[in-house]
Amino acid sequence: MIDVLLGLQWGDEGKGKIVDYFAGKYDVIARFQGGPNAGHTLYINDKKVVLHTIPSGVFHKNTVNLIGNGVVLDPVTFRKECDEVTALGVNLKANLFIAERTHVIVPTHRALDKASETAKGHEKIGSTLKGIGPAYMDKTGRNGLRVGDILSPDFKDKYEKLKAKHMHLLQGYDFLAESGILEDVAAWEKDFFTAVDFLKEMNIVNGEYFLNEKLKAGQQVLAEGAQGSMLDVDFGTYPFVTSSSTISAGVCTGLGIAPKWIREVIGVTKAYCTRVGGGPFPTELHDATGEKLREIGREFGATTGRPRRCGWIDLVALDYTCMLSGVTQLVMTKSDVLDAFDEVYACTAYEVDGTTTRQMPFQLTNTNVKPVWEKHNGWSNEAAANSKHYNELPGEMKAFVKAVEDYLHVPVKFVSNGPGRDQILEQ
Repeated sequence: MIDVLLGLQWGDEGKGKIVDYFAGKYDVIARFQGGPNAGHTLYINDKKVVLHTIPSGVFHKNTVNLIGNGVVLDPVTFRKECDEVTALGVNLKANLFIAERTHVIVPTHRALDKASETAKGHEKIGSTLKGIGPAYMDKTGRNGLRVGDILSPDFKDKYEKLKAKHMHLLQGYDFLAESGILEDVAAWEKDFFTAVDFLKEMNIVNGEYFLNEKLKAGQQVLAEGAQGSMLDVDFGTYPFVTSSSTISAGVCTGLGIAPKWIREVIGVTKAYCTRVGGGPFPTELHDATGEKLREIGREFGATTGRPRRCGWIDLVALDYTCMLSGVTQLVMTKSDVLDAFDEVYACTAYEVDGTTTRQMPFQLTNTNVKPVWEKHNGWSNEAAANSKHYNELPGEMKAFVKAVEDYLHVPVKFVSNGPGRDQILEQ
């Protein structure tokens, strides 16, 4: 069977650590969507490791890891990541596999991403400029290159054909000549083809048969999501979203498996809320409290280093994303960050143009949305970070967790109270 683990907010919920925690219970960990904009942070022997493409179960010797067809892969980023993981003693040739239908990010995808975002001016969506959006556009436009294509003797011809198309599109940007983007492409190409040669030596498999055979053999699979549910291309805060399906529905198309195999859907949420880049954020705090959350939580993007916008937990948005994915259990991360507050708050409804609602509006952008707050007593006199078992947590914190469960009608099965691999408490 397949259990799904995904983020329920705007990404950065701490999914990497949670996958790493659960990985020992599974035979296979499979990434089903997204690209190198993912930043799944783990601490291995007290060393911080950030995974962008490789599944987060890679540090477990008996676990097989699959990069599924729903992912878009940048060979350059992937090679660097492999070098870092290998240096920590992991044999990737033994436990990492790549679906041949996975689409490839080429240098001109990055150039198009940079040009498009630059052209938006003050309406930038906050792209990581890694070519992910343009790669997905080529996928749906039926022009893309896939990992299986690099094994073809005419791969270079296919690459040049796609590059020519992209160069034609780039010429439409007036600022291109002075932007340095074309110089970027030339510099990136050398690294790209070196990385492609490296990629050829990896375990490239027919992902859908690979995974279905393991399921039929009774093996247990954990599908690892990237980004967050509020960034879903269909149901997120459009157009400030990512380019893939970040909810549980994306598992089937991103791995080539049938819905019948899905068992548990594990949703990950912070005890508060963050967002990187542009886009609406109803519970954002533009004050000292927001800054305090950022400082204590060390809220800076694992992939970009950008400071994250911070605010209190948004239960309206969480209820929405739990509904979309059929979440069966929750993991609450970074609960220890709230140790520093005498009072904590949760958004339980929105006021939209004078009307109170618990439903997600069609459009949050350019909409007057005010959060309705519910206040909870803090537990600043007792540190959740010091607890070794759930029943040792401060009473006020357990009351906060209970309020979240009652609102969402989904149990919080695990609470993470620190960055360590062992700092996860089961309720």
